Amino acid sequence: MSNPTGMSASRAALSLQFPQSLGVYDDYADAQRAVDHLADHGFPVENCMIVGTDLKQVERVTGRLTTGRVALGGALSGLWLGLFVGLIFSLFGTGETLQIVLSTAVFGALFGLIWAMIGYAATRGRRDFTSIQQVVATKYEVLVEHKLLAEGRALLEQLPGGRPNPFA
Repeated sequence: MSNPTGMSASRAALSLQFPQSLGVYDDYADAQRAVDHLADHGFPVENCMIVGTDLKQVERVTGRLTTGRVALGGALSGLWLGLFVGLIFSLFGTGETLQIVLSTAVFGALFGLIWAMIGYAATRGRRDFTSIQQVVATKYEVLVEHKLLAEGRALLEQLPGGRPNPFA
């Protein structure tokens, strides 16, 4: 679906025609507080956007990866898959339900263990740790349609703590 500008509806919802900066904030809560202040004073906040800028990737190392952890993780993952397949087979099969579920669970655990160990061996110790990765913004900019910039700035001047420098 497109709008008259030729943009998809979802993309049009995430854009402003001529955005101008009302302010740059160090954290999301402050940017949200500014937009909430605007909303509380009747400002048409549907013409605003909060944009995370200065993105950086953060990786938090959570532990050491050992052969035992890889084997256990693979076996448990395979076990769950085997249980699921066994339950599906038992719904449509005519055999002994418990036997079907247990045999597919054991087969799944064995398959998961072997597959995980093959994958771990293929890395040759280049990544012997576990981690969580996240992309985070270091600044949050509140943007508004150009025609509402003066009104937005005037309202933010009333916000306790004042309006931040829009060029920070």
